[in-house]
Amino acid sequence: MSVNSSSSSNASLPPSPLFSFFNMFSVSHGCFRSTVGTVNITAFTITSILLLLPLYIYVLCLGFKQWRQQRSNVTTSHSDLFTYNMVFIELLSVFGFILVCLGAYANLPQLMTAGTYLFSINLSGQMSFHVLTCVERYLAVLHPVTYLSLKKAKGIRNVAIGCAWLLSFSGTAYIYTEQVGITIVTLCTTSFVLIVVSFCSLSVLCVLIRPGPGEGGGDRQQVDQSKLRAFYTIMIILGVLLFRFGGAVISVVLMNSPALSEDERCGLWLSMFWFCLPSSLALSLLFLKKSGKLPCYKNNGK
Repeated sequence: MSVNSSSSSNASLPPSPLFSFFNMFSVSHGCFRSTVGTVNITAFTITSILLLLPLYIYVLCLGFKQWRQQRSNVTTSHSDLFTYNMVFIELLSVFGFILVCLGAYANLPQLMTAGTYLFSINLSGQMSFHVLTCVERYLAVLHPVTYLSLKKAKGIRNVAIGCAWLLSFSGTAYIYTEQVGITIVTLCTTSFVLIVVSFCSLSVLCVLIRPGPGEGGGDRQQVDQSKLRAFYTIMIILGVLLFRFGGAVISVVLMNSPALSEDERCGLWLSMFWFCLPSSLALSLLFLKKSGKLPCYKNNGK
């Protein structure tokens, strides 16, 4: 194992306030090769391989199986397609962490650079598909006529997915650039996403509290259940994003403390990956629940 001492980390990490403006590659290389960084990235990589990788492969296999069984008469829902695409991005992220881990142990900066780029794709990609899922549920509840028309318009859906992928790859461009406030950009982007998801959540909640005209009789319960599922989906996504955002804010605030050593700041920076873990699980687990494949939810209701 080739792990540099903390002095290597000190040479690469910028002074406080930490990570306000920096080149992500130069900072991450020093952090990953420190003792704290190597332990952190190893633990997260092992967690990703044991927890995330089997889940993503299972979701894709289940989706492919359902597509083969239903392709003749059933159109795959937008939310399922968003889940499949996000799983692909998450797989790139897992592979990126594996490369970073190998590069840190073998002291191969090129390998760490490639891995950093791959897991950075997920920074904006994950949130993009979370937003698309929430907007899709919002339209289904508040604008059902528009939603039904868009459900048949695959072109608009494909454009939205293409834009999400474009944002995922273009969002990594700033990691090559010196003097770019990565923390600022990330927090601003996450704040915007939270505003959109919160709006969708509150809008669906208002409909649940004040049902619209025509929702009476025998159809009322079924309609309410559909809206309730949409509300729960959006609230779960909002919850994991708030957890991710809150963890990032706490880490950034603590990292700016002048009393911390560079190794401690490195550990705080890497802790952000752990705060992202629930948001990496959300859509996949919601998909399995809807498919009736979770042990605690043995039902096929959608």
